[in-house]
Amino acid sequence: MTITTCIFDAYGTLFDVAAAARTAAAEPGRAAFAAHWPKIAQNWRLKQLQYTWLRAVMDRHTDFWQVTQDGLDWALEAEGLDGDAELRERLLQLYWELEAFAEVPAMLRTLKDAGLNTAILSNGSPDMLDGAVKSAALDGLLDDVLSVEDVGIFKPAEVVYDMVGNRFGCTRTEVLFVSSNGWDVAAATGYGFRTAWVNRASEPVDRLPARPGHIFNDLTGIPALAGV
Repeated sequence: MTITTCIFDAYGTLFDVAAAARTAAAEPGRAAFAAHWPKIAQNWRLKQLQYTWLRAVMDRHTDFWQVTQDGLDWALEAEGLDGDAELRERLLQLYWELEAFAEVPAMLRTLKDAGLNTAILSNGSPDMLDGAVKSAALDGLLDDVLSVEDVGIFKPAEVVYDMVGNRFGCTRTEVLFVSSNGWDVAAATGYGFRTAWVNRASEPVDRLPARPGHIFNDLTGIPALAGV
């Protein structure tokens, strides 16, 4: 069946989640942070994701902004920088202004020009996603931004993927779902979407019940995969 709808995860897929820490590390007066920023960025993202999974299992939902703050607090403490309140606030501010990966605007424009539906499906809270989309000037390239806050549980709960069909009236096989998270792609494959894993770090495939339909190292191949 022809693909009619291209759905993208947001953080790590369209938006560079390391950009906040990288930008802060380059600012004057942040030598102590600059020495630790790659590890902090890595742990910040890891804990952010772990907290979404654990809260889903515990049925203790909160919004993504809270787990983003909690993940950062853990990462800063792990590197002995938890006493720098100004640094914490600066990093959180920058998270609202994440850069899109370089290929994203042209890729989305190609899909839109071909008449396909394009949207984000993300754990992010609506206000966070709105800030990122506007900061990266992607608002004219997306038909919608879908947040798990509408269903009250994080991915990979199946009810999250249900949001796509409910919004666009498409079958599962009409959807190309794209994410940088291997576990997200595996869940979407099992759900019945056609999938692409954007494996920028060349990681092994996760040992889960389903596997990515396709694997790319960036998003430039998505239009061709969608039949454009």
